Amino acid sequence: MASSRTEGSRKSKPGDAVASRQKQLESFTQGPENLLTTNQGVVLPDNHNSLKAGVRGPSLLEDFVLREKLSHFAHERIPERVVYARGAAAHGYFELTRPLVEYTKADFLQEVGSRTPVFVRFSSVIGSRGSADTVRDVRGFAVKFYTREGNYDLVGNNIPVFFVQDAMKFPDLVHAIKPEPHHDMPQASSAHDTFWDFVSLMPESSHMLMWLMSDRAIPRSYRMMEGFGVHTFRLVNARSVCHYVKFHWRPKLGKHALAWDEAQKIAGKDPDFHRRDLWDAIDRGDFPEWELGLQLIDEERAAKLGVDLLDATKLVPEELVPILTVGKLVLNRNPDNHFNEVEQVAFNPGHVVPGIDLTNDPLLQGRLFSYTDAQLTRLGGPNSHELPINRAVCPMHNFQRGGMNRVTIPKGRVSYEPNTLANGSEFRADGGEQGFQSHAEEIESPKIRRRSPSFDDHYSQATLFWNSQSAWEKEHITAAFQFELSRVEVPAIRQRIVDNLAHVDARLARKVAEPLGIGPPDAKSAAGRAGFREQRAKPLMESAPSLSMESQGGPIHTRRVAVVMAAGVELGAYKVIQQALHDVGATTRVVAAHLGVINSSSGQHVPIDHTFQTMPSVMFDAVLVPGGAASAQALMKDGDAVHFVLEAYKHCKPLCLIGESAEILRNAGLGAPDAPAPAGVLIGTNEPTTRLQMAQDFIAAMARHRHWGRALVEQVPA
Repeated sequence: MASSRTEGSRKSKPGDAVASRQKQLESFTQGPENLLTTNQGVVLPDNHNSLKAGVRGPSLLEDFVLREKLSHFAHERIPERVVYARGAAAHGYFELTRPLVEYTKADFLQEVGSRTPVFVRFSSVIGSRGSADTVRDVRGFAVKFYTREGNYDLVGNNIPVFFVQDAMKFPDLVHAIKPEPHHDMPQASSAHDTFWDFVSLMPESSHMLMWLMSDRAIPRSYRMMEGFGVHTFRLVNARSVCHYVKFHWRPKLGKHALAWDEAQKIAGKDPDFHRRDLWDAIDRGDFPEWELGLQLIDEERAAKLGVDLLDATKLVPEELVPILTVGKLVLNRNPDNHFNEVEQVAFNPGHVVPGIDLTNDPLLQGRLFSYTDAQLTRLGGPNSHELPINRAVCPMHNFQRGGMNRVTIPKGRVSYEPNTLANGSEFRADGGEQGFQSHAEEIESPKIRRRSPSFDDHYSQATLFWNSQSAWEKEHITAAFQFELSRVEVPAIRQRIVDNLAHVDARLARKVAEPLGIGPPDAKSAAGRAGFREQRAKPLMESAPSLSMESQGGPIHTRRVAVVMAAGVELGAYKVIQQALHDVGATTRVVAAHLGVINSSSGQHVPIDHTFQTMPSVMFDAVLVPGGAASAQALMKDGDAVHFVLEAYKHCKPLCLIGESAEILRNAGLGAPDAPAPAGVLIGTNEPTTRLQMAQDFIAAMARHRHWGRALVEQVPA
């Protein structure tokens, strides 16, 4: 009997099921196109805050959104580090000079004179391994302490604050500042649209931007660079009493910077400038040294400081909480193999020892996950701790087994605990007070994806930093903003930045805006944008001298002095000045038009170290031009020699010109014979009675590093 079909029904045709599935998929993808989702398609309600136990509580492990975002970000590059890829490092030791028994039970911070082996890696953040050293950038300053209780990593930067407050925004920051993905440019530079677009919409970056545009971002050397732990940590003593702590590394040679024009030229002349400087100093026995300073704050005072210590975009001025010097860091041995040590070293802010503990800083909390996760890919699995550079010096015992690149060979049949099969040789956690104990902190808060209101002040510390700068530092910051924003192609982005700067300092914003072809700064416009917070805390103080790099003097040990000369040079004053420089640890190199030797006015042969073409003025800290009429005349006829001297003048370096050599500057209109010499320029004679004083005056001028207030710099064509 033939089957009957209801009216309107029909037999399915081939492809109907496929079409139905396709239609269903299309319906799934027709939702709002402007909503962010996870990789699984789950819509994100918030892309700015990690999930925390209360607005000031720790980030929660269950935050799958944060873990997915950080995990994907950490595995974007293989095998190069996503950030801090370009680095140099050295071995050394940390020596304790003040006992910290009252603050911490950490073993290596107990006994004065105790030395702990360290490995220190310096790095730039933005660029690839092949980028130049002297770009404008944050510098990493990471120290691995090989203590008797395990490895402790203090993983910081040369700037004490950061761009963002929550680890949820770190991948966005790096994506914005890295080369733009459609054409992979520019390399190792923040001067492009995507970075400034991002920070123009993130007022919390305002403080960090002031540091990035300052000379802190173009250090003269790793050896003349400060370091900071950035985050607030805890020190816990044997009685479980806790103090908040901020870490400071202060260089023995002082903190000094390059001129921006100089930094750009060095990038072309010697992209390994910082790496070479560190290596050469250690190789010749001039071991770099830093003091370790601590800002210690008890919990009661922390609540009254006026700044939230969990906010990584804020600092505590040392005028408010003095820095206690507790030890020194000395680097005395170069690596034996760059790849095996510098590239394979694995730092992690979660590598702590008993007596040093973490805080609920939401940026730090994300780093605790991200560093371990990144190393799983970059170093080939879970056993990077067995690489020689990462291996602890104390005994290690656990039941972790297998994994890629396992080096040790555990013996026996037992790989679990508790057990009864290891004949008493198993390792146990005794459950007592020995070992690492997390600081006991009560947490009774709802799970929440929100930031603490105490994080909302985005401008007062940026203003404090600006007010603390000297006149020349303010000029450099203004010029840096103008340079960076002039490279931005979209006028609206430039406008948003100067609108935000109006909340830092109105005059700064106006000066930055002047050459950019945009409207005047509009603070009200910035206040109307997403991410802006109306709250502005009462200033901690109007200015803090400690935030300035203004130098009033310091050692010139290891400074490089170029001695510019030609045939017929008079050597009397030169010999005295050279000896005085060598006596205080400076080095001199003779630079001339050709290699070989030069005949002096007295017939002596002077060996030449470099030529003007191969070793430009930007590679030196100061310039000495000895006298002698024939030498001076020859130099003034040599365009390369004149450029060498004028370029050093433009970069505000100390210059010492003896006798007739002073005409090199005068011919360029830089000072008349009867006028006072420009700042940092010494005009001397070959008279024997004046030579020693001239040497001392030159050393004093070099101790100031640069003479940024020098007149007529803008007229120099170099």
